[in-house]
Amino acid sequence: MFSGSVQPSIVCLFSSTGSQPLSLFSVQVDAALPSDSFVHPLNDSASLPAPPGASLISLPKAYRDEDAEACVGKQLRQTVLHIQSPTLRTTFIQCPASFSFRTDDKGLGLKHAWLQIQVRNLGREWSFEVGIADKTGKHGVIRCSTFQVTSGACPYLPCFMFWRECADNLFSYLQKNPTLRCNYSLAPVLHLPLKFPSSSSNALTAWSTVTVYLPGFIPQFASVSRDQRSRTDASDEDGSTDPSNVPSPQFLPGGAYAHLTHIKIYATCRLRRIWLSDSPPGTGGPTPWEFELYGD
Repeated sequence: MFSGSVQPSIVCLFSSTGSQPLSLFSVQVDAALPSDSFVHPLNDSASLPAPPGASLISLPKAYRDEDAEACVGKQLRQTVLHIQSPTLRTTFIQCPASFSFRTDDKGLGLKHAWLQIQVRNLGREWSFEVGIADKTGKHGVIRCSTFQVTSGACPYLPCFMFWRECADNLFSYLQKNPTLRCNYSLAPVLHLPLKFPSSSSNALTAWSTVTVYLPGFIPQFASVSRDQRSRTDASDEDGSTDPSNVPSPQFLPGGAYAHLTHIKIYATCRLRRIWLSDSPPGTGGPTPWEFELYGD
């Protein structure tokens, strides 16, 4: 989509306040659940207008405090995109609208190293996915999900996933048991656990800015594959586990980072903005003011 274009230092893929926020995206919902599965723009503070013929979920108690003054600043007086469904995998937005690993399509073709997503925790399972390619043409998919729960408490892979240390970024993520699944017709999927802060963390806002360093994912495919294969060999001496389920190195991205191929945002969340940049937050010049989070 953008591989043949001159790419500025900041590229915004989605803005909920734009005139056509989903112009670059396809939208998929669960047709079997029309009253519960939808993608709908609304005002974050008022949760209006309500989606026609559908019901909004109740917001987490941490953000529906009985004291109105305690809620000031936790919501946005802006239009955001509400993505909701009890079936997470069937409800998402994707950019570009059509992309396939089976073709030579480079997808987005954006070479920026840093991806940022502004998202609101709605107290339900949530996931996002990014596709990357290295300079040898190998592809990989990174999927971060709140339902990939573990008992670890230490940061995992801090070299490539960076959560901004400020009030508008209150995520944490866990160490144990990242998984790597093999799908030879598509691309290997690196699945990482993700966790929003608990209500006891006294979050100043329900919104977070997730900042991801994309090139840092490349070496982790081989690292997790080796670890996963080692655990399989050690725990299954009788051969009941098929080691072919663990991707071999020849199928994994391992060269220098080339570009972003696609991005998917799954239910359930509220989304404000998605953009890419050449530099991490706080360096390479100021972030445009309209990208910042402002409460009510």
